[in-house]
Amino acid sequence: MTIALITGGSRGLGKNMAEHLADRGVDVILTYRSNEEAAQAVVASLEAKGRRAAALRFDANETSELPTFVESVQQTLTAWGASKLNYLVNNAGMGVYASVADTTEAQFDSLVNVHLKSVFFLTQRLMPTLADGGSVLLVSSGLARFSMTGYAAYGAMKGAIDTLVRYLAIELGERGIRVNSVAPGAIETDFGGGVVRDNKDLNAFIASQTALGRVGRPDDIGAAVAVLLSDDMGWVNGQRIELSGGIHL
Repeated sequence: MTIALITGGSRGLGKNMAEHLADRGVDVILTYRSNEEAAQAVVASLEAKGRRAAALRFDANETSELPTFVESVQQTLTAWGASKLNYLVNNAGMGVYASVADTTEAQFDSLVNVHLKSVFFLTQRLMPTLADGGSVLLVSSGLARFSMTGYAAYGAMKGAIDTLVRYLAIELGERGIRVNSVAPGAIETDFGGGVVRDNKDLNAFIASQTALGRVGRPDDIGAAVAVLLSDDMGWVNGQRIELSGGIHL
């Protein structure tokens, strides 16, 4: 039995990751923040593939909820006759578009909580529950490599994630647990209100800046994540892997 926990798995890239993992025979615990109906729809789709699935509420902005959430993960594992997670995917996220001059402290604090603090401490609290030889994946961003006005705070958090990956890889390496990050480019999802997906001019501009000549699709990320977590990529560790089709080369 192989089990993955994906935060933010009720929609967008997290949902797609869950689907690709299920296709590879992985059971999935996914999280949602507010839309339980959407999360349960994903659970149903995974169960239709013959996999076990569960949706747990988790607000990454409220790190005080971590002990209760980790307990609910352990209860779910017990109900499945398991005690360990094989894969942990820290995917939950939110975006803020604001210049440095206009970014508020509240916006900054939310980005810290969601993209860095909760990732750090959720991984910490789940270390005893991770199976030796497992895999941890953090989600970075192309905006940690290239810079665009309006994304300073967001890009800074993702830069911190890329650094954290290396430290986690060192500390978990003695247990055979690999830790990597993936950095999606612009993807056609509902993230940020679906602007990349729905704004034709923006979509065309991003495509013009990308070597492969188009904007990314969820399957471009979900398929890569499923492979990267697996033993097929068992010698890849402590790496930032950009999944962007070659944007801003």
